[in-house]
Amino acid sequence: MEKGKIVSIEDRIPKLKKLRKRKANRRLILLLSFFFILIACVLYFLSPLSHIKEIKVMGNQYLSSDQIITLSGLTNDTNIWKVNKSEMIKKMIESQKEIESVTISTQFPNSVLITVTEFERIAYLSKNNRFYPIMENGKILTELESGEIPVFAPVLIDFTEGDTLNQLLDELKVLPEEIRNSISEIRKEPTKTDAYHITMFMNDGFEVSATSRTLSKKMIHYPSIVAQLDPNVKGVINLEVGSFFKAYDTPNLTEEINGVDQDENH
Repeated sequence: MEKGKIVSIEDRIPKLKKLRKRKANRRLILLLSFFFILIACVLYFLSPLSHIKEIKVMGNQYLSSDQIITLSGLTNDTNIWKVNKSEMIKKMIESQKEIESVTISTQFPNSVLITVTEFERIAYLSKNNRFYPIMENGKILTELESGEIPVFAPVLIDFTEGDTLNQLLDELKVLPEEIRNSISEIRKEPTKTDAYHITMFMNDGFEVSATSRTLSKKMIHYPSIVAQLDPNVKGVINLEVGSFFKAYDTPNLTEEINGVDQDENH
């Protein structure tokens, strides 16, 4: 070559050998690394390290964590990588009347989190001295265990499954929770003119006479109603047609209540 340095073949051969050797070494290292990673993965999947170590449950109020875990079928022998792929786990938990939805996620390295959303208990049906929780979706659960007391929801007396119960449940569902929880007891007391007439006993000592057909419309005003009354004078708040108050001590005297819809029932 003109004006260039001439490199002999003898000089180039060692350099080519070193270059080829380095490439071969890199390939060997990559292959060995891949092989060892593959072996490590196989050993991990076959070893107890890939099994569930901890199962956590969140969002449950009515069903216990142990009940939900049992429903899921998950155990410490379950491979954690099979959890997210199994729709059967969700279906088993959601088969319970109390459960609205379920999400299942895995947490590194080997924990599972089950998050449930439960239907709210909006009332308890009293029958034969037993209490049966009623969910917001209208489903009636099995009776409470002996000694378990209904809390944070009204107890329904003399109701049976049917239109009058469904009508009442529809009205209770749309009531604000704080008003619904202020009701202690609801008795079914139909009259000749109103098959949906009810009597409610409130936690604050007042009694309410109403119809379940307009319950949510009238009871939304309950806080403002009792604010107008003397808390030391108990009696019946009538919300059937209009709204007025009749004290127990003076049943012949009535007091009109302001701020409540005065429309007639339809």
